[in-house]
Amino acid sequence: MSDISLLAAILDSLPEPILVADTDHVIRYMNRAAIAHYKGGETLLNQSLLDCHNSRSREIILQVLEELRSGAEERFIYENERYRVYMRAIRSADGRLLGYYERYERRLAP
Repeated sequence: MSDISLLAAILDSLPEPILVADTDHVIRYMNRAAIAHYKGGETLLNQSLLDCHNSRSREIILQVLEELRSGAEERFIYENERYRVYMRAIRSADGRLLGYYERYERRLAP
């Protein structure tokens, strides 16, 4: 098994959606949970994440990307009754920003 196949298998085993986008907001990877979670599923790969959001959400994504470019590692995006969602930086070994991913954190039932 290649390192990439192993990594994909690990990410696919997670119950929370993981969507990876590059710094141009192009969706480069979605785990199985993300494919099931997002309307359009696998057809979203290689599309702009910005096209999937309303104008307010696009503003937030653009603002957070600038914060990630300036050195932030993670920023809170929004929450609902089931999840808190964060945008997290993906960096090269030398610290260069390669992209980001949406990280879901399950909320405990009250």
